[in-house]
Amino acid sequence: MYKAFYPVLVFARINIKRFFRDKTALFFTIIFPLIFLFIFGGIFGRNGSVNFKIAMFNQSNTPFSRNFSNQISSSKEFSVDRTITTMADANQKMSRGQIDATLILPQAFGQIKDGSPAGQVKVLYDENNASAAQTITAILQGFVAGVNEKTIVRQTPLTVASVSTNTAGLTQFDYTFSGLLGFAIIGLGIFGPVNVFPELKKQGVLRRIHVTPIKVWQYFISNVISQAVIGLISIAIMFIVAKVIFHLKMSGSYLDLAVIVVIGIFTIFGIGLAIGGWAKNQNQAAPLSNIVVFPLMFLTGVFFPTYLMPVWLQNISTYLPLTPVINSIRLIITENKGLTDLGPQIGIIAVWAVVIYFIAFKVFRWE
Repeated sequence: MYKAFYPVLVFARINIKRFFRDKTALFFTIIFPLIFLFIFGGIFGRNGSVNFKIAMFNQSNTPFSRNFSNQISSSKEFSVDRTITTMADANQKMSRGQIDATLILPQAFGQIKDGSPAGQVKVLYDENNASAAQTITAILQGFVAGVNEKTIVRQTPLTVASVSTNTAGLTQFDYTFSGLLGFAIIGLGIFGPVNVFPELKKQGVLRRIHVTPIKVWQYFISNVISQAVIGLISIAIMFIVAKVIFHLKMSGSYLDLAVIVVIGIFTIFGIGLAIGGWAKNQNQAAPLSNIVVFPLMFLTGVFFPTYLMPVWLQNISTYLPLTPVINSIRLIITENKGLTDLGPQIGIIAVWAVVIYFIAFKVFRWE
């Protein structure tokens, strides 16, 4: 047994050393996923709120309008561009997409009528940014409704109350982070071997390995072990950044997460082995890897939730090899699920692993 696995450990150690000496591999495996982490963390990581850039013109001199204007300026939903002083400037910046809308408080805004301040906020927008204007209008309507409740005393027989069932206070970033880990697994499992194996064939390294007593399964396992170690290091770095900078809330077990990550890397790495092991050179490997990677990135919940897709496409997405990996990671992080709760996901992953490695063994070429 020891003699059979000794070459496995030797080649795994060699692969790990080669990885840390390869600056390109370090960039695409560790730095590149971190870039996406900072992009999505910057969008969702703080509190999940959206900030709109607006211009604002207060044409009223009432105390209420001045107070209203100050509240809009200090709110987290809006950033008021103070450099815009004329409507011509505002219209120009709206047409260019530099601001989302322009708010106008008319001259009569805030004047007292029937004992309460009255008026109407005007929201001007360009047609190319209509969706943002609708959201801004909804935010302002909610803001104005709050003011009305304070100034008008009336009974409301019918009301609506919303109660969150999420006691953990999870943010949108906590859900998005699972997809970013999926993206990192794609880089580890596919881009790595697809780039490495054709180059090793070109240099004649695999041919020289082939004449040694090492078997294909030993070489495969050594690569899987080295990639799992590298993957855990890469994802640990992402986790530290997510926890420290973007305040990721981890609900489940780190051990369960590590197990799922290793299983995911093992499965997806089989795809990279199949493509890289079959291709004679990069000209063959690159297009085939793109055909596989793009559906995995856009149909498995890496960058946006799968529930936004049509039902028929969701049904297809469910059975792609990366989908159960990302779903398992998300359930562990956000819902404190354990491995015993992830039977369906692990079952799909296991079936894919058998199919993928069967193909990889069949198509692998040493030169």
